Amino acid sequence: MGLITFLSDFGYRDHYVAAVKARMLQLAPAQAVLDISHAIEPFNIAHAVHVLQAVFRDFPLGTVHLIGVNDLGSAQPAWHAASYEGHYFVVADNGILSLLTEGRPEEVVRLQAAQPTPSPTRDILTPAAVHLAQGGQLTDLGLETATFRSLVNRQLRLQDHRITGHVVHIDHYGNLITDITRTAVDAVGHGRAGTIHFARETVRELHLHYQAAPPGDVACIFNSQDQLCIGINQGNAAELLGLHFDSQIEVHFPTEVSVPELKA
Repeated sequence: MGLITFLSDFGYRDHYVAAVKARMLQLAPAQAVLDISHAIEPFNIAHAVHVLQAVFRDFPLGTVHLIGVNDLGSAQPAWHAASYEGHYFVVADNGILSLLTEGRPEEVVRLQAAQPTPSPTRDILTPAAVHLAQGGQLTDLGLETATFRSLVNRQLRLQDHRITGHVVHIDHYGNLITDITRTAVDAVGHGRAGTIHFARETVRELHLHYQAAPPGDVACIFNSQDQLCIGINQGNAAELLGLHFDSQIEVHFPTEVSVPELKA
């Protein structure tokens, strides 16, 4: 029996999470389920994608990821189960699947609802997740389809001496996660030491972690997903710097070549 992870925008105040788990245990009393988060901002597709993309590859191959975010999706809702990189995803047709897989899921089936329901995560997605976790096949769940709602992430702007990106997430501590990756910095920088620009700030060095900067100072790091992040040691960078989701961030490179120093 495989593992099911559960991600939702249901919050922690109501019974919605418990109702899904109760349904799961009715179907498979020994089913293992691990909560990723139920504090996704309501209906926020980008938040859900960021959180799941950051962690799903850390789970064993064959894990089933149950996603209860904006689960009705539209006035004519649909639901899918899909495979990607050895994992399964069970989700409403709301754009999450296309963003998670960069538009390239390996196999997708359309789930059939036996009857209309106000709780599709409980009544449609959960039975599909349990089926897959118990070794069932995707094609047992519905007909294969190549049609699903497609959303596209904003693309980085790469120039000879500049990268332009944006804040894509603000975490619990107020740290700003950007879409600028280490790969992009290496590709454009070619060994040149860059400077990071946002609001009225210019940062000239990278740190290994936020605590490497003095308390109250800005620190820029690459996180474990190799995304450029901006934080303040023991402070809330989003509030103190006045930055928010989609704020523009730039990395500039000089014409001469130098090697940046990484501060421990």
